[in-house]
Formats: sequence, C-alpha cells, structure tokens
Amino acid sequence: MNQKIILFLSFLLTLSLQAQKKKITLEEAVLQQGRAFRADGLTGFQWIPNTNKYVFYTDAWTKMKSASSSNDAATELITLTDINTALGTKLKNFFGLQWLDATSFMVSENGTYYSYNVTTQSGKKILKSPENAENTTFDGNKQNLAFTEGNNLYFINGKGEKIAVTNETNKGIVSGQSIARNEFGISGGIFWSPKSNYLAFYQKDETEVADYPLLDITQTPGQLVNIKYPMIGQKSEKPRVGIYNVATGKTVFITPRGNPDDYLTNLSWTPDEKYVLVAELNRGQNDMNLNLYEANTGVFVRTILNEKNQRWVEPEHEAFFPNAKSNNFVWFSEKSGFQNLYYYTLEGKLIKQLTNNAFVTRDIIGTNTAGTEIYFKATGPNPTNMLVYKVDLKGKQTLITKDPGVHNVIPSADGNWFFDEFSNHDTPSKSVLYDKNLKAKTLLVSPNKYDGYEIGTADIKTIKAADGTTDLYTRLIKPSNFDPTKKYPVLVYVYGGPHAQMITNSYLDGANLWMYWMAEQGYLVFTVDNRGSDNRGFAFESIIHGNLAANEMDDQLKGVEYLKSLPYVDGNRLAVHGWSYGGFMTTSLMLRKPDTFKVGVAGGPVIDWRWYEVMYGERYMDTPAENPKGFEETTVYNYVKNLKGKLLLIHGTSDDVVVEQHNLSLVKKFVEAGKQVDYFPYPMHKHNVTGKDRVHLIQKVLNYVIDNNK
Repeated sequence: MNQKIILFLSFLLTLSLQAQKKKITLEEAVLQQGRAFRADGLTGFQWIPNTNKYVFYTDAWTKMKSASSSNDAATELITLTDINTALGTKLKNFFGLQWLDATSFMVSENGTYYSYNVTTQSGKKILKSPENAENTTFDGNKQNLAFTEGNNLYFINGKGEKIAVTNETNKGIVSGQSIARNEFGISGGIFWSPKSNYLAFYQKDETEVADYPLLDITQTPGQLVNIKYPMIGQKSEKPRVGIYNVATGKTVFITPRGNPDDYLTNLSWTPDEKYVLVAELNRGQNDMNLNLYEANTGVFVRTILNEKNQRWVEPEHEAFFPNAKSNNFVWFSEKSGFQNLYYYTLEGKLIKQLTNNAFVTRDIIGTNTAGTEIYFKATGPNPTNMLVYKVDLKGKQTLITKDPGVHNVIPSADGNWFFDEFSNHDTPSKSVLYDKNLKAKTLLVSPNKYDGYEIGTADIKTIKAADGTTDLYTRLIKPSNFDPTKKYPVLVYVYGGPHAQMITNSYLDGANLWMYWMAEQGYLVFTVDNRGSDNRGFAFESIIHGNLAANEMDDQLKGVEYLKSLPYVDGNRLAVHGWSYGGFMTTSLMLRKPDTFKVGVAGGPVIDWRWYEVMYGERYMDTPAENPKGFEETTVYNYVKNLKGKLLLIHGTSDDVVVEQHNLSLVKKFVEAGKQVDYFPYPMHKHNVTGKDRVHLIQKVLNYVIDNNK
C-alpha cells in the first residue's frame, strides 16, 4: 500500500480515537481527582486486633468485608444497616470506626460513642461527650475520654463523670490544644499515659501575644474577630506541660528550663508511666535538649541528649519506645545530614545508631509484638519514592516494599503480615499483602480511571541546580495531542519552600489534575523542586536559611533555562503561579527577575517576613534584629518598581496563616509606584480556598494566564 495512504489512514484513526475520548472539565479536574477519578483500593483497611484478619469497606463505606491474611476470599462481615438496627443510630458510614478487641469495635454519632460485638451482633452506649467538646482523645483502653471546652481541659471517666482538669478564667491560658501553631510535629495537646493513670497536656499562655483582627462580613454590621498571632521578633506564647494525676486529682507543671518562651515539644511517656520526655528547644531554634521529668512530681531528672546547629534544629518526632517492657527508646535526628534513627537508654547512652542512610527517614509506623523490629517510612535512594523498611535493634535493615513508588503500609500487630497500597508513575494503585518472609500476594490492582479521557503525560527528569552539582527533579506535563514541532506556552507551578515536595513517584507524579486540564488547553505545565524543598536532607533544605527566595529563585531560573532549551517551548510566553510560599516565590520572581515571566498569579503570598508567625519564620529567617539584611532583601514590596508583566494577587480575607496584610501592603506599594496590578479577594476563606469555591479560584487563575500570556 502507498506510504502516503498508510499515513493518512493512521491520521484518520488517531482522529477517530480522539473523537471517542471524553474531555475532563475544569470542575471535574478540581473536585473529582480524589472522588470519581480516585483509584480503587481496600478502603479503610484495618487489622482486627490480636488476629491475622483484616477488614475494609465497600459501597461508600456502608459494608464491611473481612478476610484472613492466609486466604484470598473476602466475605461480608456486617453492614451499616445491621449496626444502625442494633444501636438505634443513623450512621451514614463506617468512617472513624476503631477496633477494641478481636470481636468488638467502637463507632460514634454526634458525640455519642457505642461499642458493637460482631459475634453477638449486639452493642451498647459507652458514653456521650458534651455538645461543645473538641479535641476528643480516648485513653488506650477506650475507657476515659479527654476533651476541651473553650480554653479548658476535661475528661469523662468510666463512670460517666465529667471531671475538670483545668479551670482557667483567663481566656489567654489555653490547655489541651496544639501549641506552637502546629510546628515541630505537634498535632494535638492531650497525652494519656500508657495505663491511664495520668493525663499530660500542653498549655500555652497567650496573654501577651498580640491580637490580630479578621473581618467577619456575614454580620450586620461587619464584626472583627481577633485571633492570637505572634509575629516574628514579637512576644510569643509561653508553654507549659501539665501532668494530671487521675487518682489524686492534682496537677504538676513543667516549664521551660531556659527562657519562658522556649518551645516544649514532642512529649512522650515511658512505658512504665514513671517519666515524661519533653524536647525543649530555644526560641532561636538552634539548641535542643531532650529532658526527662518525674511524672508524679514534675521534677526535672536529667537532660538525655542535646543537639545544636548554626542553622536550625527541628525536632518533629517524640521518643519512640519499641518495647512496652523497656524504657530504651528511638530518637529521630538529622545530625548526620539525613534523618536517621538512634537507639538510646533513658540515661542518654547511645546503644546503637539503627539507620545510617544517606536518605530521609520520615516516620515510624510500628513494631512487632516483641519490640525487636521497627517499621519505618523512608524515601530510599530516589527521593521521589516513599518506601517502607524494617530494622532490628542491632541495625539490620531490610526493604519491605518491592516496587518503586509512594507506599502506605500497615503492619499486623505481630509483624507477620504487611498490607501495602501504593502507586507510581505507571500504576494508579496496587494493594499487596506481604508475609513475614516478604513474599507478596496481590489483593487488588486498580483500573485506570482516566481511561477513555483526553489526558496528557508527564516527563520526570533531573537538571542541575544553580550550584552546578545538585540534582533537581522536574515535571513537565504535555497535552495528549502533543506535537514536538509546535511552540507551546508554559505555566510554571512553584512552591519552593521547606516541608513540601511537589514531584513524587505516584500516579500523576504528584500533580493536581487541573494541571493536566491546563495542558489540554495547549500549554505545558512545569515544576521543579528547588533547593529548600523537602525529602532531600538537611544541607539541601537548610541552604535557604537567612535569605529566603535567593537560592530558590536561582534554581527556578535554571528550570527556565532548561525550558528554553527545548525546541517546542515558546520562551516568550512563560507564566508562573504559586500559593503561600509559592505565592512568595511568584511575587519574588515577577519583581526580582522581571524579564523572565510574562504573567504571574500569586495566592496568599508572604510579602514581608516580619509579618509571619514566630515558630516557622524565626527558624528560617531568625529575627529582624539578628538578620536585618536578610529581611530587607526578602521583602517583596521593595521591588515593585521592577514589575513588567501582568500580575494577579489573590487572598482569602480570613486567612489566619498568611494574614491579608501581606497582599494589601503590596497593593499599596504598587499604587504608590503607579503600577497597575490585579487583585482578587475570596471573602471569608482562610489560607486555602476550599469546597466548590475552589473551582472559581482555579478558573480565575488559569483564565488569567491564558488571557494574558499571548
């Protein structure tokens, strides 16, 4: 057959296939990535305690299925209708269910907790929490429920009695809640002891912290809502740790041994309940002591270990006790340059450095029953992965997960089985069960929910950072009908700050689905994880210290240099967008590198680090008194005269993370300089625009880029 005819028929076939495929709408791209397009898995997987059986849920969390680890067949164990009939409840799903033992579990409805026995098919009410209860936290036996009401801490005991742990009339003294604005790995403020004889809690005195006004426009007239917001270099909260003795009803307090506004973090109990470990970090965040206190008296016993670093020390994990019969513990440390695990005695003697990896350890996810093996997440040599390893107390390390990708592993209590659900660049989701010899059995492989849709591809590569030696990961999303002979405009999506990694070896490579929608509009969408971002070790991340955006911008420009080297990139039509730290990067790039991007859209940007919170900001920038040059160079509004491209600024008017003062101050400077910019507020939204309004936000961002990047 004539070659031209073959090519023509092939072209017609391609057009026919494309015509049959559906287009993803922008609304679907924003709202359905984790819903309709979510890969299939064993939803809500849990091991049943003291067994090798597991459960998961189907039919929108309304049916529970069970299977044995040694048997492939899963059978229906119970339905939501069965539970509601037995308990007289109107539960809509099994979400939040917690197993109590091998035959019973706990569910809750509107603050009332019930137990249900799957053998007898009967249940009963356990207790009811008050209507205004927040931060609810059960003890290990699910007998006592601690909670906060307002600024005070209470608990309900097994007899149903409500007991006040604190009774502070000063609203500035807050107990039982997160402190330090959730930095240092803090996610809560209530800590039951292992045998429930004590209740430890964080307390913060915010009396001297400045009030910051947010406007509530839903009231007539509008009302100011004050929040406590400690800004860099100003007065901060003063922390304490309270330890309440359940038997005596008495509380003892631990205060910082240094300055009153030092940080008390990463609280943990020894298995014997005799001691509490607390990491105390100086306000400068470069000197950390792990201190030991008597639980009954609150008396300081000793400093177990100390860590110092000229840039920063950032404890994010409490001491981990692998064996319930021993006070020897595991501590996370970055002192080797990468986060590793160290095994210590309570006296501070290093028994063994358990891991010595040149990659990042993220979290401990469990141990075996004997406490001789520890299971943990780590990136492995490729930092875009998240793998799971085990290590014994002699330092023998074994990789559990066999496939590259981002893994979520749940070990059985005895460590004989590991449930693994993962995705990678080529795999939407795969559910696997490993036995103790790490022999794998596939339970489920998800179909690709994007089959039948027009969706492009992502190329993952590395380029050199501005230092000429460090590898940076890049992601370039191309449209489904990509033509290498064409010239494409590019949207660069940037975050660039610490504690975030944009590119991962997961399905869609860590990208938002709206980026693939944007590619279908005839764009390339590009991201580079610059130095300063997460999961690359201390040297990589801490290069930003004292002068935020400097090295990050240089690396982003290396990304631009790479883009312009590609024959299918239109180097005159580059746009940049980011949110939060990415908004700071976007405004910095638009004003400090004004010849690079034609269009910028910055959401919730930090503009002047003096207006950001103490805990995060002083770690990376110190204080204005200590680092005046750094603050001067990083303040975005100092560069407004340089603006050349089109710039849209966006902010939630109730943002309590990056307060709107940042963006409004930048607008004011633009007005004073006679520079035209665009500004769009999202009334009553906080730092992130969520819900259905997010569709409006993404449409606003992408339309602005498309309309102005011509």
